[in-house]
Amino acid sequence: MEFGLVSKAQEVFDLMMPEKNFVTWSTLVNGYVKNKDLGRARLVFDKMGEKDVVTWTTMVKGYVQEGDLAEALDLFLLMLASSTRPNQFTFSSILDACAGCSSLSTGIQVHAWVLKMGIPLDVILSTSLVDMYAKCGDIESAFRVFDAMQRKNLVSWNSIIGGFAKHGLGKRAIKEFERMLQSGMKPDEITFINALSACVHGGMVEEGERIFKSMAREHKVEAEMEHYACMVDMYGRAGELDKAGALIKEGMPFEADVVVWGAFLEGCGLHSCPKGREVAAKQMIKLERDHPAAHSALSLSTNILPIGEKGEIEAWRAKKQKAGSWVEL
Repeated sequence: MEFGLVSKAQEVFDLMMPEKNFVTWSTLVNGYVKNKDLGRARLVFDKMGEKDVVTWTTMVKGYVQEGDLAEALDLFLLMLASSTRPNQFTFSSILDACAGCSSLSTGIQVHAWVLKMGIPLDVILSTSLVDMYAKCGDIESAFRVFDAMQRKNLVSWNSIIGGFAKHGLGKRAIKEFERMLQSGMKPDEITFINALSACVHGGMVEEGERIFKSMAREHKVEAEMEHYACMVDMYGRAGELDKAGALIKEGMPFEADVVVWGAFLEGCGLHSCPKGREVAAKQMIKLERDHPAAHSALSLSTNILPIGEKGEIEAWRAKKQKAGSWVEL
């Protein structure tokens, strides 16, 4: 429901007076949530006499989607205190909130409620559990839930592969990636970002090259900027700066962005290549000065750029710090 239609619906709703019923209340709440107007949605929600699980879940999910995780958790507790029984969609949304704020203790408690209430562990709820445990730092619990799943979808595979990658368990991430392919599940762009990230953090250059080449050739997935950034990062960390530079200059079908150049800059920094750092820093500043990665480049580049350019950078950085918007990576 578009915002203009929600406003019109509110007018009609206000004129109905005694004829207001559960359906009209719920429709209005849902309309405001879809239009990201959670303030008005909550006002209508709080005035409702009768609320079912769908209405509660709509409101909880709205808070989660807008990043108001504390409010989502508070509302969920109010729901538990009421006579309304949460369903798998409610629990999935609240687990997303736990993942978003990295609250493992709350996530474990929510998992316990799921089991105590006998909520069916379908693929959506199980995937939310995997994602929550992985993002909250308990990758082994994430894997136990994942391994017990009778059915696995693309999101669940991506969650566990990405979870292992982020925890520095590159070989386990690639093992699950291979299991996924063997199961017949078709990978997508996110799958390859996760698999390549595993190779980056695990120092698995040959494996990363093999996976990258297989994207278009075997799986019909075109490499995007994030995939090239992973490759440049992987080469940079391994000290293969010539390969990283060649990929940026000749191997990409589009101009490298500030993140790709940032990965190259970090690789040059790790392996003492001041000329490469200078090139990368200049490109980052030229492309997007306000990007957080460029701020980091500015911090590094004051030691390698000519005096005139150093002065310009120092003045710009001081201005940003004074404005309270300096971001240090």
